[in-house]
Amino acid sequence: MGHDFDEVIDRRGTHCEKWDNMEERYGVSPDGGISMWVADMEFRPPPEVNEALCRSADHGIHGYSGDFSDYHESIVRWMGRRHGWEIEPDWIVSTPGIVSAVNLLIQAFCRPGDQVLVQSPVYYPFFGAVTGNRCCLSHNRLVSKNGRYQMDFEDLERRIDSRTRMLILCSPHNPGGRVWTRSELERLAELCFSRDVLIVSDEIHHDLVYEGSDHTVLASLGSDAARRVITCTSASKTFNLAGTMTGNVIIGDEDVRMKFREQVMRCGFHHPNSFGVMAATAAYTHGEPWLEELLVYLGKNRDRIGEVCGRSLTGVTSMPLQSTYLAWLDFSGTGLPMEEVIRRVQEEARLALNHGTTFGPGGESFLRLNFACPRLMLDEALDRLASVLPHTGS
Repeated sequence: MGHDFDEVIDRRGTHCEKWDNMEERYGVSPDGGISMWVADMEFRPPPEVNEALCRSADHGIHGYSGDFSDYHESIVRWMGRRHGWEIEPDWIVSTPGIVSAVNLLIQAFCRPGDQVLVQSPVYYPFFGAVTGNRCCLSHNRLVSKNGRYQMDFEDLERRIDSRTRMLILCSPHNPGGRVWTRSELERLAELCFSRDVLIVSDEIHHDLVYEGSDHTVLASLGSDAARRVITCTSASKTFNLAGTMTGNVIIGDEDVRMKFREQVMRCGFHHPNSFGVMAATAAYTHGEPWLEELLVYLGKNRDRIGEVCGRSLTGVTSMPLQSTYLAWLDFSGTGLPMEEVIRRVQEEARLALNHGTTFGPGGESFLRLNFACPRLMLDEALDRLASVLPHTGS
């Protein structure tokens, strides 16, 4: 059965951060504005997800949850089937999402004053997780070659010192959409492991990979990686379930896992959200056909942005995306200061897009556009964008 990704669903007034908070954050009213910032989708999840939640509502009692064996088994099967990664159910530690997980991991394995490496520009909550836990943030800047990000291993090696405890990897990369190659990941792992640096691998976008690219789970690269990599995943990005606040931290090493479990327990996170467990279990068990259709639809949206950048958006380039539904748009060729670009985008085009500076050094000339929306909405947004930039034409 086909799924309708063209349906425009009005999310205003539903306690939706993406739409109900955009005026406060970007000055763009949801009445007439288009929200394309927060990384969730404008699509309903697989129908089996809402059916599972409705069954729970019909039952009518929402007490303490327990027995998560079905949930864990659904993750095990998914990782084996989609990623060729064989894991055990007891490797999985549930958290209230991946941002919480990253904070908990820093608390568990770092002390105030320790150094944590990130590869900017990158998902910005990493920054607050490091500094908020009184650690020192170090930026191993990505470099752009042939319009696509690459890791700077020489800079990384220089930055690792006696204080360095952790590197937080974004794989696939947000906002650049890179799917790191196996050889890149092997070199990164070798550098970190030789200096006793733990890698936290945020792989939350690992299911949203387009044809022609293959995601490699870092922890699957041999016995050293299995011991020294902590993998963070969730059904939230794959199936549009971010509001259920449920993440999976997968740790193969028993000692590392026990240390992390202790920190989770110290913070009082004894059980995952029961609705998150139901939703994720249904999605992992029944949602694969929906995901395959989604990837085709998102791929066409991605290609549409590339076409428009090459034709109507003079001076704007979109970094080629191998993964995610987040276009990383570079406005440096427009000849306008970014302050003026942002003013025109928000005040004249009435579009809410993430500011590139949010993602750290290297994002100064960029805006991030979420294209996980009906094509009608995307085309309207691109038309508006073209109308407010200089030297555009058909």
